[in-house]
Amino acid sequence: MSTSLMPTDHAGPSGSSLPSLADLVKRSAKRTRAVYGHGDAGIDDGLDRANKIKLATKLAIEYRDVQTLPPVLASQQAGPAAPKRPATPAGAGAGVKLITGPGGLSSSASSASAEPRALVKFRHQEGLAAEGGHGGSRLSQALMRKKEAREVKPDYHAQWKLSRVISGHMGWVRAVTVDPSNKWFATGAGDRVVKIWDLASGELKLSLTGHISTIRGLGVSDRHPYLFSCAEDKMVKCWDLEVNKVIRHYHGHYSGVYSLAVHPTLDVLVTGGRDASVRVWDMRTRANIFTLTGHSSTVGDVKTQESDPQIISGSMDSTVRLWDLAAGKCMTTLTHHKKSVRALAIHPTEYSFASGSAGGNNIKKWKCPEGIFVHNFVGHEAIINTLAINEDGVMFSGADNGTLTMWDYKTGLPFQHLKDIPQPGSLDAEAGVFCSTFDKTGTRLITGGADKTIKVYSEQA
Repeated sequence: MSTSLMPTDHAGPSGSSLPSLADLVKRSAKRTRAVYGHGDAGIDDGLDRANKIKLATKLAIEYRDVQTLPPVLASQQAGPAAPKRPATPAGAGAGVKLITGPGGLSSSASSASAEPRALVKFRHQEGLAAEGGHGGSRLSQALMRKKEAREVKPDYHAQWKLSRVISGHMGWVRAVTVDPSNKWFATGAGDRVVKIWDLASGELKLSLTGHISTIRGLGVSDRHPYLFSCAEDKMVKCWDLEVNKVIRHYHGHYSGVYSLAVHPTLDVLVTGGRDASVRVWDMRTRANIFTLTGHSSTVGDVKTQESDPQIISGSMDSTVRLWDLAAGKCMTTLTHHKKSVRALAIHPTEYSFASGSAGGNNIKKWKCPEGIFVHNFVGHEAIINTLAINEDGVMFSGADNGTLTMWDYKTGLPFQHLKDIPQPGSLDAEAGVFCSTFDKTGTRLITGGADKTIKVYSEQA
């Protein structure tokens, strides 16, 4: 029976009438296709269709941004001379043509993946060469103008240089403040002494003793001859500079007081400390007006300003809180920081402030009064202990490892990096910067550090 199915008009390799094995296999395949009616496409078991869909989806995702022309290129190509492009159908494989051959997609997968690359190149060249090259130049100019609009250029700022080192304290210098008349400044340190220095000459004018622990905060009133100090001994003191004596104590904190701020227009004093509370005091009557609670850890810094939010506090619980002074309640809680917030600084004229902590993206700018996040200051990867801003848009950040950075406040770009050099006799580990402030002209920066000295930086002409 098998011999009747074999045709006798083909010769084998030896010249006999028997067909070869290859001929038998080929004829069997032809007979199978004739019986099942699939032609040259083969039997579709579902895998071929799945591969087509998978590849089409992959190509559609990869070339999604080139499936349709940008509006600029589309407008340039619209015209009588430009051929109309067929509408792109919606779907997973929209805009990507799959080439199928006799063997299905598997026989031309490389061609299908290569065609979109040619399509990308064609569209790009077509857009740049539109209208004889003139459209391409106009497009390039438009793109350059758009790029320049996105890039905000920083203002020019002069370099800063160390101009004076003042010694006199016997402990870490933890607090500094400048007199509103810009004639003297005061510092507080771990030796429990408040020292007042002449700003022009750097000479010691006065030493005030009374605290029994490290002094952490200082403030001077704009309208009264009062100097305020707070320390880790839970005490907040008011010094009358006409008699150089303590005239008031403000009792209420349950633990060390780490920060102090004097309201610029009201007779109000604000303090924050290790008891996780922010307390508002009446300067004259010593009354505790408000006890602002909400932080879950030490309040590292507090600031006050004329307009809302009139009180801003940063805490070791990694949050910044904006407080309504009239109602004595929290307006907003900012939770962008990942680690403890140790430093705050309010811009003298712009309606914004900055906060500093530890870790990556550790300095952030905020817009008042809602506390809208503006941008990060990237480039000072350390534990930020202090921030200061002057009217010229220069922001200073001092870190625990002795690194100092000067920033353009508007754009958040650094323009100078400095290093706090410990004085002879100090350890390398005593390079940390704990406090800082600009003088009233904004041309001198005063810092206090772990080497027990006060350093004055000046703006170079």
